[in-house]
Amino acid sequence: MNPDGGEPPRLVFLTLEAERRLARWISNRGRKRGISAPAAGVLFHVAAAPEATTGEVAAAIHGSAAGTSGLLARMEQSGLVIRKPDPADRRTIRVALGPSGEAAMADIREAITELNDLITEGFTAEELATVARWLRHVSRSVG
Repeated sequence: MNPDGGEPPRLVFLTLEAERRLARWISNRGRKRGISAPAAGVLFHVAAAPEATTGEVAAAIHGSAAGTSGLLARMEQSGLVIRKPDPADRRTIRVALGPSGEAAMADIREAITELNDLITEGFTAEELATVARWLRHVSRSVG
């Protein structure tokens, strides 16, 4: 119960609903280039960590190995990423940005900046710091 005597906010529901709506917004924005929200996550990670392994990419987007493999295959077909064997260990696959992925990064960064501006409008820096602290707490608490 809330200190004011009312029902507490439905934080789990609200968090899940927000996540779905954020993913939908990103996917709608990336539709022209065939970039879903998970694909945008892959591109951000690979841009920041060139030559990441497929396992590292899966961990970064919190995806399963099989799901990430399928996503990377679709992204490779559209030129967003390139997969290649690691020269030191042929069992390890490395992922790099493909030509379409490099071209898409400016659009993706612009879209995420627009989205951040949209969702933070009207909130103070202190309020946003509290929201960020709470979200980090949730992530740590439930693993």
